[in-house]
Amino acid sequence: MGFLDDAKAKLTDAVDKHGDKIADGLDKAGAAMDKQTGGKHSDKITTGVAKAKEGLDRLDGRRDDFSASTTEPAPDPDVVPSPGPEPTPSPDQPGLPTDPANPATGAAPRP
Repeated sequence: MGFLDDAKAKLTDAVDKHGDKIADGLDKAGAAMDKQTGGKHSDKITTGVAKAKEGLDRLDGRRDDFSASTTEPAPDPDVVPSPGPEPTPSPDQPGLPTDPANPATGAAPRP
């Protein structure tokens, strides 16, 4: 058994025995990084923590080391969420102005 095989076996053993503590440590490290960056990179930090948990969980081929509540699925960076349907203007709130002569109100000036 080579050095890397031995290291993987030891890491797998540690994750099996102490997965909950490792997950807590990853969450705390992520929270500390998020605080240091002022929340500027929250999405990237959350993705990184989730990917670290997924990678450690896959070491033994079974995804059983971290509970479902601590491992969040990482968002797919290639998928752009859709903005959803465009709001339709109501009669009370007409939306965009329709009269170019009076763009502030969208209605023609009264005589």
